[in-house]
Amino acid sequence: MRIWSLHPMYLDSKGLAALWRETLLAKRVLEGMTKGYQNHPQLHRFKATNHPLNHINSYLLSVLEEAKQRGFHFDESKIGSSVDAKFIAVTTGQLFYEQTHLLGKLRVRDLGKYHKLNETIELQLHPLFNLIEGDVEDWEIR
Repeated sequence: MRIWSLHPMYLDSKGLAALWRETLLAKRVLEGMTKGYQNHPQLHRFKATNHPLNHINSYLLSVLEEAKQRGFHFDESKIGSSVDAKFIAVTTGQLFYEQTHLLGKLRVRDLGKYHKLNETIELQLHPLFNLIEGDVEDWEIR
């Protein structure tokens, strides 16, 4: 499961569809609707908020917006409410780690997206996150 801190615009079509599915799975975990993935590292930052479901729904809304812009038809009814979700901090080290990880995937799957991301000087975050200085997050599996 990979819930990217990077803006979903950097993902190729396969990556965007996978992000949607995996984040819906994360939502089910947070709702207590599945026994698997309960302690998955990618969920730590959502579980650390006062309203994990509110935050995961907010995350999904931004993924849905990107999908609509690309002509995808994701099922909007799978998203619950996301009233006033506060930002979640993400470190500069985590952002760099994710950029490098995604570049490796895009080099194989989508050279156009690869070159665009590789040439980007100032990366945009997923709208739920705000950037702070720091190393790769402790929860990240390296």
